[in-house]
Amino acid sequence: MSDFVILTDSSADLGADLARELEVQVLPLSFILDGKTYRNYPDNREMDPHAFYQMLRQGQVATTAAVNVAEYTDALEPLLQAGKDVLILAFSSGLSTTYNSSAIAVEELREKYPDRKLYTVDTLCASLGQGLLVYLAAQERKKGRSIEQVRDWAEENKLRVCHQFTVDDLHFLKRGGRISATTAVVGSMLQIKPVLHVDNEGHLINIAKARGRQASLKALVDKMEQTAIDPAGQRVFISHGDCLEDAQAVAGMVRERFGVQEVYLNYVGPVIGAHSGPGTLALFYVGTER
Repeated sequence: MSDFVILTDSSADLGADLARELEVQVLPLSFILDGKTYRNYPDNREMDPHAFYQMLRQGQVATTAAVNVAEYTDALEPLLQAGKDVLILAFSSGLSTTYNSSAIAVEELREKYPDRKLYTVDTLCASLGQGLLVYLAAQERKKGRSIEQVRDWAEENKLRVCHQFTVDDLHFLKRGGRISATTAVVGSMLQIKPVLHVDNEGHLINIAKARGRQASLKALVDKMEQTAIDPAGQRVFISHGDCLEDAQAVAGMVRERFGVQEVYLNYVGPVIGAHSGPGTLALFYVGTER
């Protein structure tokens, strides 16, 4: 295997087992709940995700903080000192300043370690969409590709990572400024569920509406049918805001409709879940376009 480190941040929502299997390092982002700051590690050592969503359901408000330059520097420097080259695959710049912090840290550290190779990629992805790009990049590394080749592959393919998702409670999108208060109230009364995606600029965009939860879940799979490349040959990723049964239902749909063999399920972590809320369901796959 090529001797370089792939580093991502915890908004990729990779579980500890998969991160370990991929030999990927994960930098934890932070969130604040009930006045206490927690770090979002892949093994959930500081906060169980089910407990996190239960607190949101009870009305507690969570806020988040991006990784700053110093945190990136602290994570990268020991690797560079150990003689490792590093490729960073960072949370979408359309949703967070995390990538910008990585870019500043990279510029500063390149001057300090001129013999090391250090790159950062703005994935324009979120949750397990970012996780899927990291997974695929790790497969490229396993093929013996160089750090530059894997970086270029990620840049060339990141806009093929499709993000289709829906939320169950519109008031979390309202609080984040994604929809108006009127839309949230009326939509909740009428059981309107938005179908959203992450666009080519890495922003959350509302692309459709569905009447009721089951219709919104089916709409995600319908979108996949329109754009997926060789779905039966893919490993599909699904993340959920503490709604495992719905995630399993969508997994069953993609298996039945497309012959998908491998589906990876994990929570939408607190960093994104703070803004999307309980009941979020997201489907990620490689397609012709977002």
